[in-house]
Amino acid sequence: MAFLKLVRYKNLIILILAQLLIKYAFLQPFGVLTSLNTFGNLLLILATILIAAAGNIINDIYDVNTDTINKPEKVIIGKIISEKWAFNAFIILNILGVLCGFFVSYIVNKPPFFSLFIIISVLLYLYATYLKQLPIIGNVIISILVGFSILIVGIFELLPALTPDNKVIQIAFFKIIFKYSVFAFTINLLREIAKDVEDYEGDLNQNMKTLPIILGKKNTKYILSILNFVPLILIIIHINNRLYKHTFAVIYFLVFVVAPLLYICIKTLSAQTKTDYTHLSKVYKIVMVFGLLSLLLYKYVILT
Repeated sequence: MAFLKLVRYKNLIILILAQLLIKYAFLQPFGVLTSLNTFGNLLLILATILIAAAGNIINDIYDVNTDTINKPEKVIIGKIISEKWAFNAFIILNILGVLCGFFVSYIVNKPPFFSLFIIISVLLYLYATYLKQLPIIGNVIISILVGFSILIVGIFELLPALTPDNKVIQIAFFKIIFKYSVFAFTINLLREIAKDVEDYEGDLNQNMKTLPIILGKKNTKYILSILNFVPLILIIIHINNRLYKHTFAVIYFLVFVVAPLLYICIKTLSAQTKTDYTHLSKVYKIVMVFGLLSLLLYKYVILT
């Protein structure tokens, strides 16, 4: 159980769910030409979650000192699992993930795609060892990787199957997947900023240069409050322009995406304690999950 917590198994389950939804609830029902069979899809998911798990481990290895201050009850490395064992697990998971990436690139006959998995692995290492200490840069990098974990399905499923005859439909579905990856990037970026405020004491102790340390917690809160309106406004525009004829879809987005985002906007303005920002971090994750689950609505929206 300690190992599952170390790799953040709940986040990995969300990642698996997102990739399965794109394949089987979004692309397959419309008969879109895809490149991967069930085995290939499994390899893509394995490559993604193995590298993500490795990234979570190396992040915890370098975060032991800050986590000892910020959340001592959740520290695993050095207490339950040794640092040496954790580092070996990081290496093994990375190798296995990159190997799966190599094979799935071979399956779609796109060997250059293999480099994507190496780049992701390197960026996760750089994030844990250096980039996360920098104001906003680390937040942006890790959020790009979160968004890319969704976009990668479109890259491997749609682009290799692109032909002059199906170009329009393939690109149309790829654009929708891209929008979901942007949504995941945006929500995760906001969550990362909130987590930086939450982890202020430990990060300050380790001389990190996060946004709250550079600008102060109060100013960061105001910035976060303003940024919270970006996804809210974009979702409302999307509902008004694309979903207004579909009552069920409108209700879904209003209840499960817009309402939580409104709550976040209000709660951020009143946030004062570490517990407040911990709570906000959880709500951001809920918004992301329900946003991804809206993929189930596309068949209803497009075919009615």
